[in-house]
Parts: sequence; C-alpha cells; structure tokens
Amino acid sequence: MEIRTLHDLKEIEGKRILVRVDFNVPLKEDGTVQDDTRIEAALPTIKHLIEKKAKIILLSHLGRPGGEIKEELRLTKVAEHLSNLIQQPVNKLDEVIGNNVEEAIKEMKNGEIVMLENTRFHAEEKKCEEEFTKKLASLGDIYVNDAFGAAHRKHASTAGIADHIEAYAGFLMEKEIKALSPILNEEPKRPLTMIFGGAKIDTKIGVIKNFLDKADYFLIGGALANTFLSAAGFNVAKSLYEEEKTDIAREIMLEAEKENHQFLIPEDVIAASEIAEDAETIDIPARDVIGDMKILDIGKLTTEKYKEIIRKSGTIIWNGPVGLTEFTPFQNGSRAIAEEIADNDCVSILGGGDTIDCINRFNINEEKYTHVSTGGGASLEFLAGEGLPGIECLKK
Repeated sequence: MEIRTLHDLKEIEGKRILVRVDFNVPLKEDGTVQDDTRIEAALPTIKHLIEKKAKIILLSHLGRPGGEIKEELRLTKVAEHLSNLIQQPVNKLDEVIGNNVEEAIKEMKNGEIVMLENTRFHAEEKKCEEEFTKKLASLGDIYVNDAFGAAHRKHASTAGIADHIEAYAGFLMEKEIKALSPILNEEPKRPLTMIFGGAKIDTKIGVIKNFLDKADYFLIGGALANTFLSAAGFNVAKSLYEEEKTDIAREIMLEAEKENHQFLIPEDVIAASEIAEDAETIDIPARDVIGDMKILDIGKLTTEKYKEIIRKSGTIIWNGPVGLTEFTPFQNGSRAIAEEIADNDCVSILGGGDTIDCINRFNINEEKYTHVSTGGGASLEFLAGEGLPGIECLKK
C-alpha cells in the first residue's frame, strides 16, 4: 500500500501540524491515566515533529460523550501525562475550535505543543460535518494521522481534514500498516490460527468471513463464545451473549465446517453465579451449564487444547481475552494463551485495547510478540480487507 508518510515531509520548521492521535485511554477514578500504551505509541511521531521545530497541534477523542461536554472526559489529565512523558509543557485548551483556539495557535513557537479538547464534544465530529471539518483544517498547514485505532471511523478529525490540507501518516500508522499488510497480501506461515474473544460478534464477523478460506484454526472464547455455544444448541443460562446474532454464528460455523477448517468453541467452561474477586467457580462441560450460572472463562480442557494448537501454529492473530480478565478467578484461560503465544516462535499479531490490557495485567513484555496493534476494531476491519477511511485518505 503506497501512502504518504512523515518521511515524505522535508521542510516543516515553523509549520502548523495537525496531528490526530488516539489518546482514548483508560482512566482511573481520579481522572489520571491508568494505561498509557496508546500515548507511548504516539511518542515517536510527536518527538520527531518537536526535533523538526514544527508547531504541533494534537487532536484526540476520549470515551463516548455523544456530542456533549462531559467534564470527566476532558483531556486535561491526558495532556498532563503526555507532558510528563516528553518532559515538555503541553498547552491543553478547553475548546476544539473558535477564537481562543486560533489565538493560542498564533502565539505558538516552533517545537511547542497544543492539545485541543475532546473532539467528540462536538456532534459534528462523528458526522464529519463539512463546516466543522473546514474549521479544524484551517488550524493547520499539514495533517498527520497517527491514530490507527480510530482509522476505521470517517470522522472530521480522522479523515475529513485530509480533504482540505496535505495529509500524511505518522510513524505509528505506518508501523501498523506495515505489520498487518503481509497477513492480507502474502501467504502466511502455517498453520494460521485466529483467536477471538471479547464480547461482541459484530466487529469480528468481517474478519472471520474473510479468513474462512485462509485460516487453519479458529479458537473462540470470551462472551463471544457464548453466542456460538447458544447457536450450537447449548444452554448458556445467565451468561452474556447476543441472542439476535445466533443465526449469523450458526452460518459461520457451518461455513467453516464446509471449508474443512477447525472452528473450536469451548468444550468446558469456568462458571460462577456471581462476578466478584471472591467468586466461587466451577469447571464444567459446556453442556452442563444450567440455572443462574454465568460462563466467565474457558475451562482447563479447552485451555489445553487451545495451547496445543498454538504450539504448532506458524502465525497467530489474537483479538480479545477469552475470559473476564478484570477479575482474578476468570483470568486463567487468557493468561495461559498469552504466555503460550509469547513462548512460541511464530508470527504473532495481537490487537485491541482489551488484549493489550490483558498482557499488561499479566506483566508480559510486548516485545514477546511480533506486533501488538493499538487498534481493535481498526485492525479487524483492516484484516477483513475493508478500506479504512483514515488510511484511504493517506494514499499517494
């Protein structure tokens, strides 16, 4: 894929560079940053622009404010965290557009950083509304998109600005595209194993269908597996699942069987009647789930079977934990999978905020994996072969 990158930008001293970053990070109760993986990932681009003496204007969203100002979703604490990381002041503004923003940018010196307020405080952001987009674009001379995690959204700040000023990919965006493209465009090292967890089937459908004739194994866990278990005729009792998606799940399993690929759902599960740190759990066959039980992790037999497949895999793509890893009793399946992949000499691509949170929770170094993507939905849509608006606008 031929895209314009920062390497193509030569003379940028004194230029106003609008940089779309993905600082949609988890926060603690006091509003401070809980996990700064996504902020760290954007540092190479930011530091490069500082060294080149550009004027850096950062744009990001945080959470889902629904086009309204939500005090708890202001980017103030995120800006403070970034300032500590780069050991340089970050001038956080309380607005996205308007006279105050324009004045602050006019007063910028080379190498300085301004961070605008949460772009999603404006409903026009998600609608990619023309006038709002033009106002954003007018704040800069050049647009750099380094927000791979939001590249699947056609919003004003993730794609629309590129219609009005020159657009380039940041180093993180370039890195993500380079890491994921071979999985789509080249013959992968076999066997190719796809591991899917998390809760929703919607974001996974496209990539599963795209790889039904390419992957050798599909290993399913998390609440996602509950939907497939229900589609296969099992009682999932009080477990989280998507009843309206069982027909799609059944179609996927039948198609996988027709293609002669192994599509594995849990044989046994970790169940509990409550979600808590001190929950009493039971490891039972999936067919024995009854009453008020909730399925909250894959069982030991399933874990061993999944580990065995991982050990012999040449390429692994993992998106989403296979259990409710926020609670200790339901972490074992995801921990075993994370450690097995880390110990395996294979091409390993991990994606999604929950997956990153998972390996951080288990204190596993990201360098143990070939590539850890900052994008969940974005990496899935990319691997599904779909054109991402935030990338399409960067093509040469």
